[in-house]
Amino acid sequence: MAEHLFEQLTTAIMEGVLAPGSKISEPALARQYGVSRGPLREALHRLQERKLITRSANFGARVVKPSAQALVELFVVREALEGMAARQAAMNVTSAEITALHRAAERHDDVQTIDQQHDQDFHFMIAQASRNPMLINLLCSELYPLLRLYRGQNPTSPPRSQRALIEHQRILSAIEDHDPEIAELQMRRHIAAARLRREQAIEHLSVPTAK
Repeated sequence: MAEHLFEQLTTAIMEGVLAPGSKISEPALARQYGVSRGPLREALHRLQERKLITRSANFGARVVKPSAQALVELFVVREALEGMAARQAAMNVTSAEITALHRAAERHDDVQTIDQQHDQDFHFMIAQASRNPMLINLLCSELYPLLRLYRGQNPTSPPRSQRALIEHQRILSAIEDHDPEIAELQMRRHIAAARLRREQAIEHLSVPTAK
């Protein structure tokens, strides 16, 4: 029951049913979902572990309210984790996975699919190909949902560039060549470039416009 409730609440947060910054009322949620306080508290504890809700002494539990700066910080962590995933994928990837990665790279739409079709997303597939259960959990169960939430609530998403698509092809080439060092390097460069675009978008928004 707690697992099912955790999934329901995660979906509610992602879809904005539980709005960013909104207060979490245990009695109200227990009535709404028809559950006892025990499973609810377990589900809320998991949401807190996943950084989807926060707790404080003064304000209690609330849905996380994404900030532009927090999103940039998330990209720093993403660079390290996805770099390692690319490295291990280059050592463990199968021919079938390489074929699937080519299809994903050709779609040119990983920003959309990371939100809606995880099994078809370029980055998600590389994480799975790493064969490292801890790394897969950190990326696919923890970081990507948080990234999805931050992207959905933050207005600073820069458009996908042709450069990013070229970067995907370079990552894929290194993985296909089973070259872990180059795969990690190319992935780190790719995520770092995305972070730079994000920072530039934030800086642009912070500059007052002339009247």
